[in-house]
Amino acid sequence: MIPTPDYRIIYPLRIAKSRIAGKGAFAIQIIPARRKIGDLGGVIITMREARKLIRNKKVINLVELDDDLALNASANPNDIRFINHSCNPNTYMRVLKDRVEFYALRAIRKGEELSCDYGETHHEGTLPCRCGAANCRGYI
Repeated sequence: MIPTPDYRIIYPLRIAKSRIAGKGAFAIQIIPARRKIGDLGGVIITMREARKLIRNKKVINLVELDDDLALNASANPNDIRFINHSCNPNTYMRVLKDRVEFYALRAIRKGEELSCDYGETHHEGTLPCRCGAANCRGYI
């Protein structure tokens, strides 16, 4: 395991019960459109290690960085890991070689839950989506 470079949360978040799933990340203040919210905390692991972690798990905080490496946000985490999936998100993630950054797609209101379209996941369309968006795909 390789610790991620210094990661930080620029716009602090409040963690609370989510209407989407489990706990969610909520804006403590207005987050302007297109602003970086912060970096996802975690440790960098090999894809081989990642495949072992995801076996038979429904919930895991893992982002593939490339064909060989992944960010395990379950180890050395921060509050950004609580950004839930939505088919109509208000944030997006930018995956780099050694980190995962989150940005606001639009202005986010104080108290609003942050969400991101996870895109393809290890669930391969078998996990029901509970985002409640009008354009919900139904599965993650």
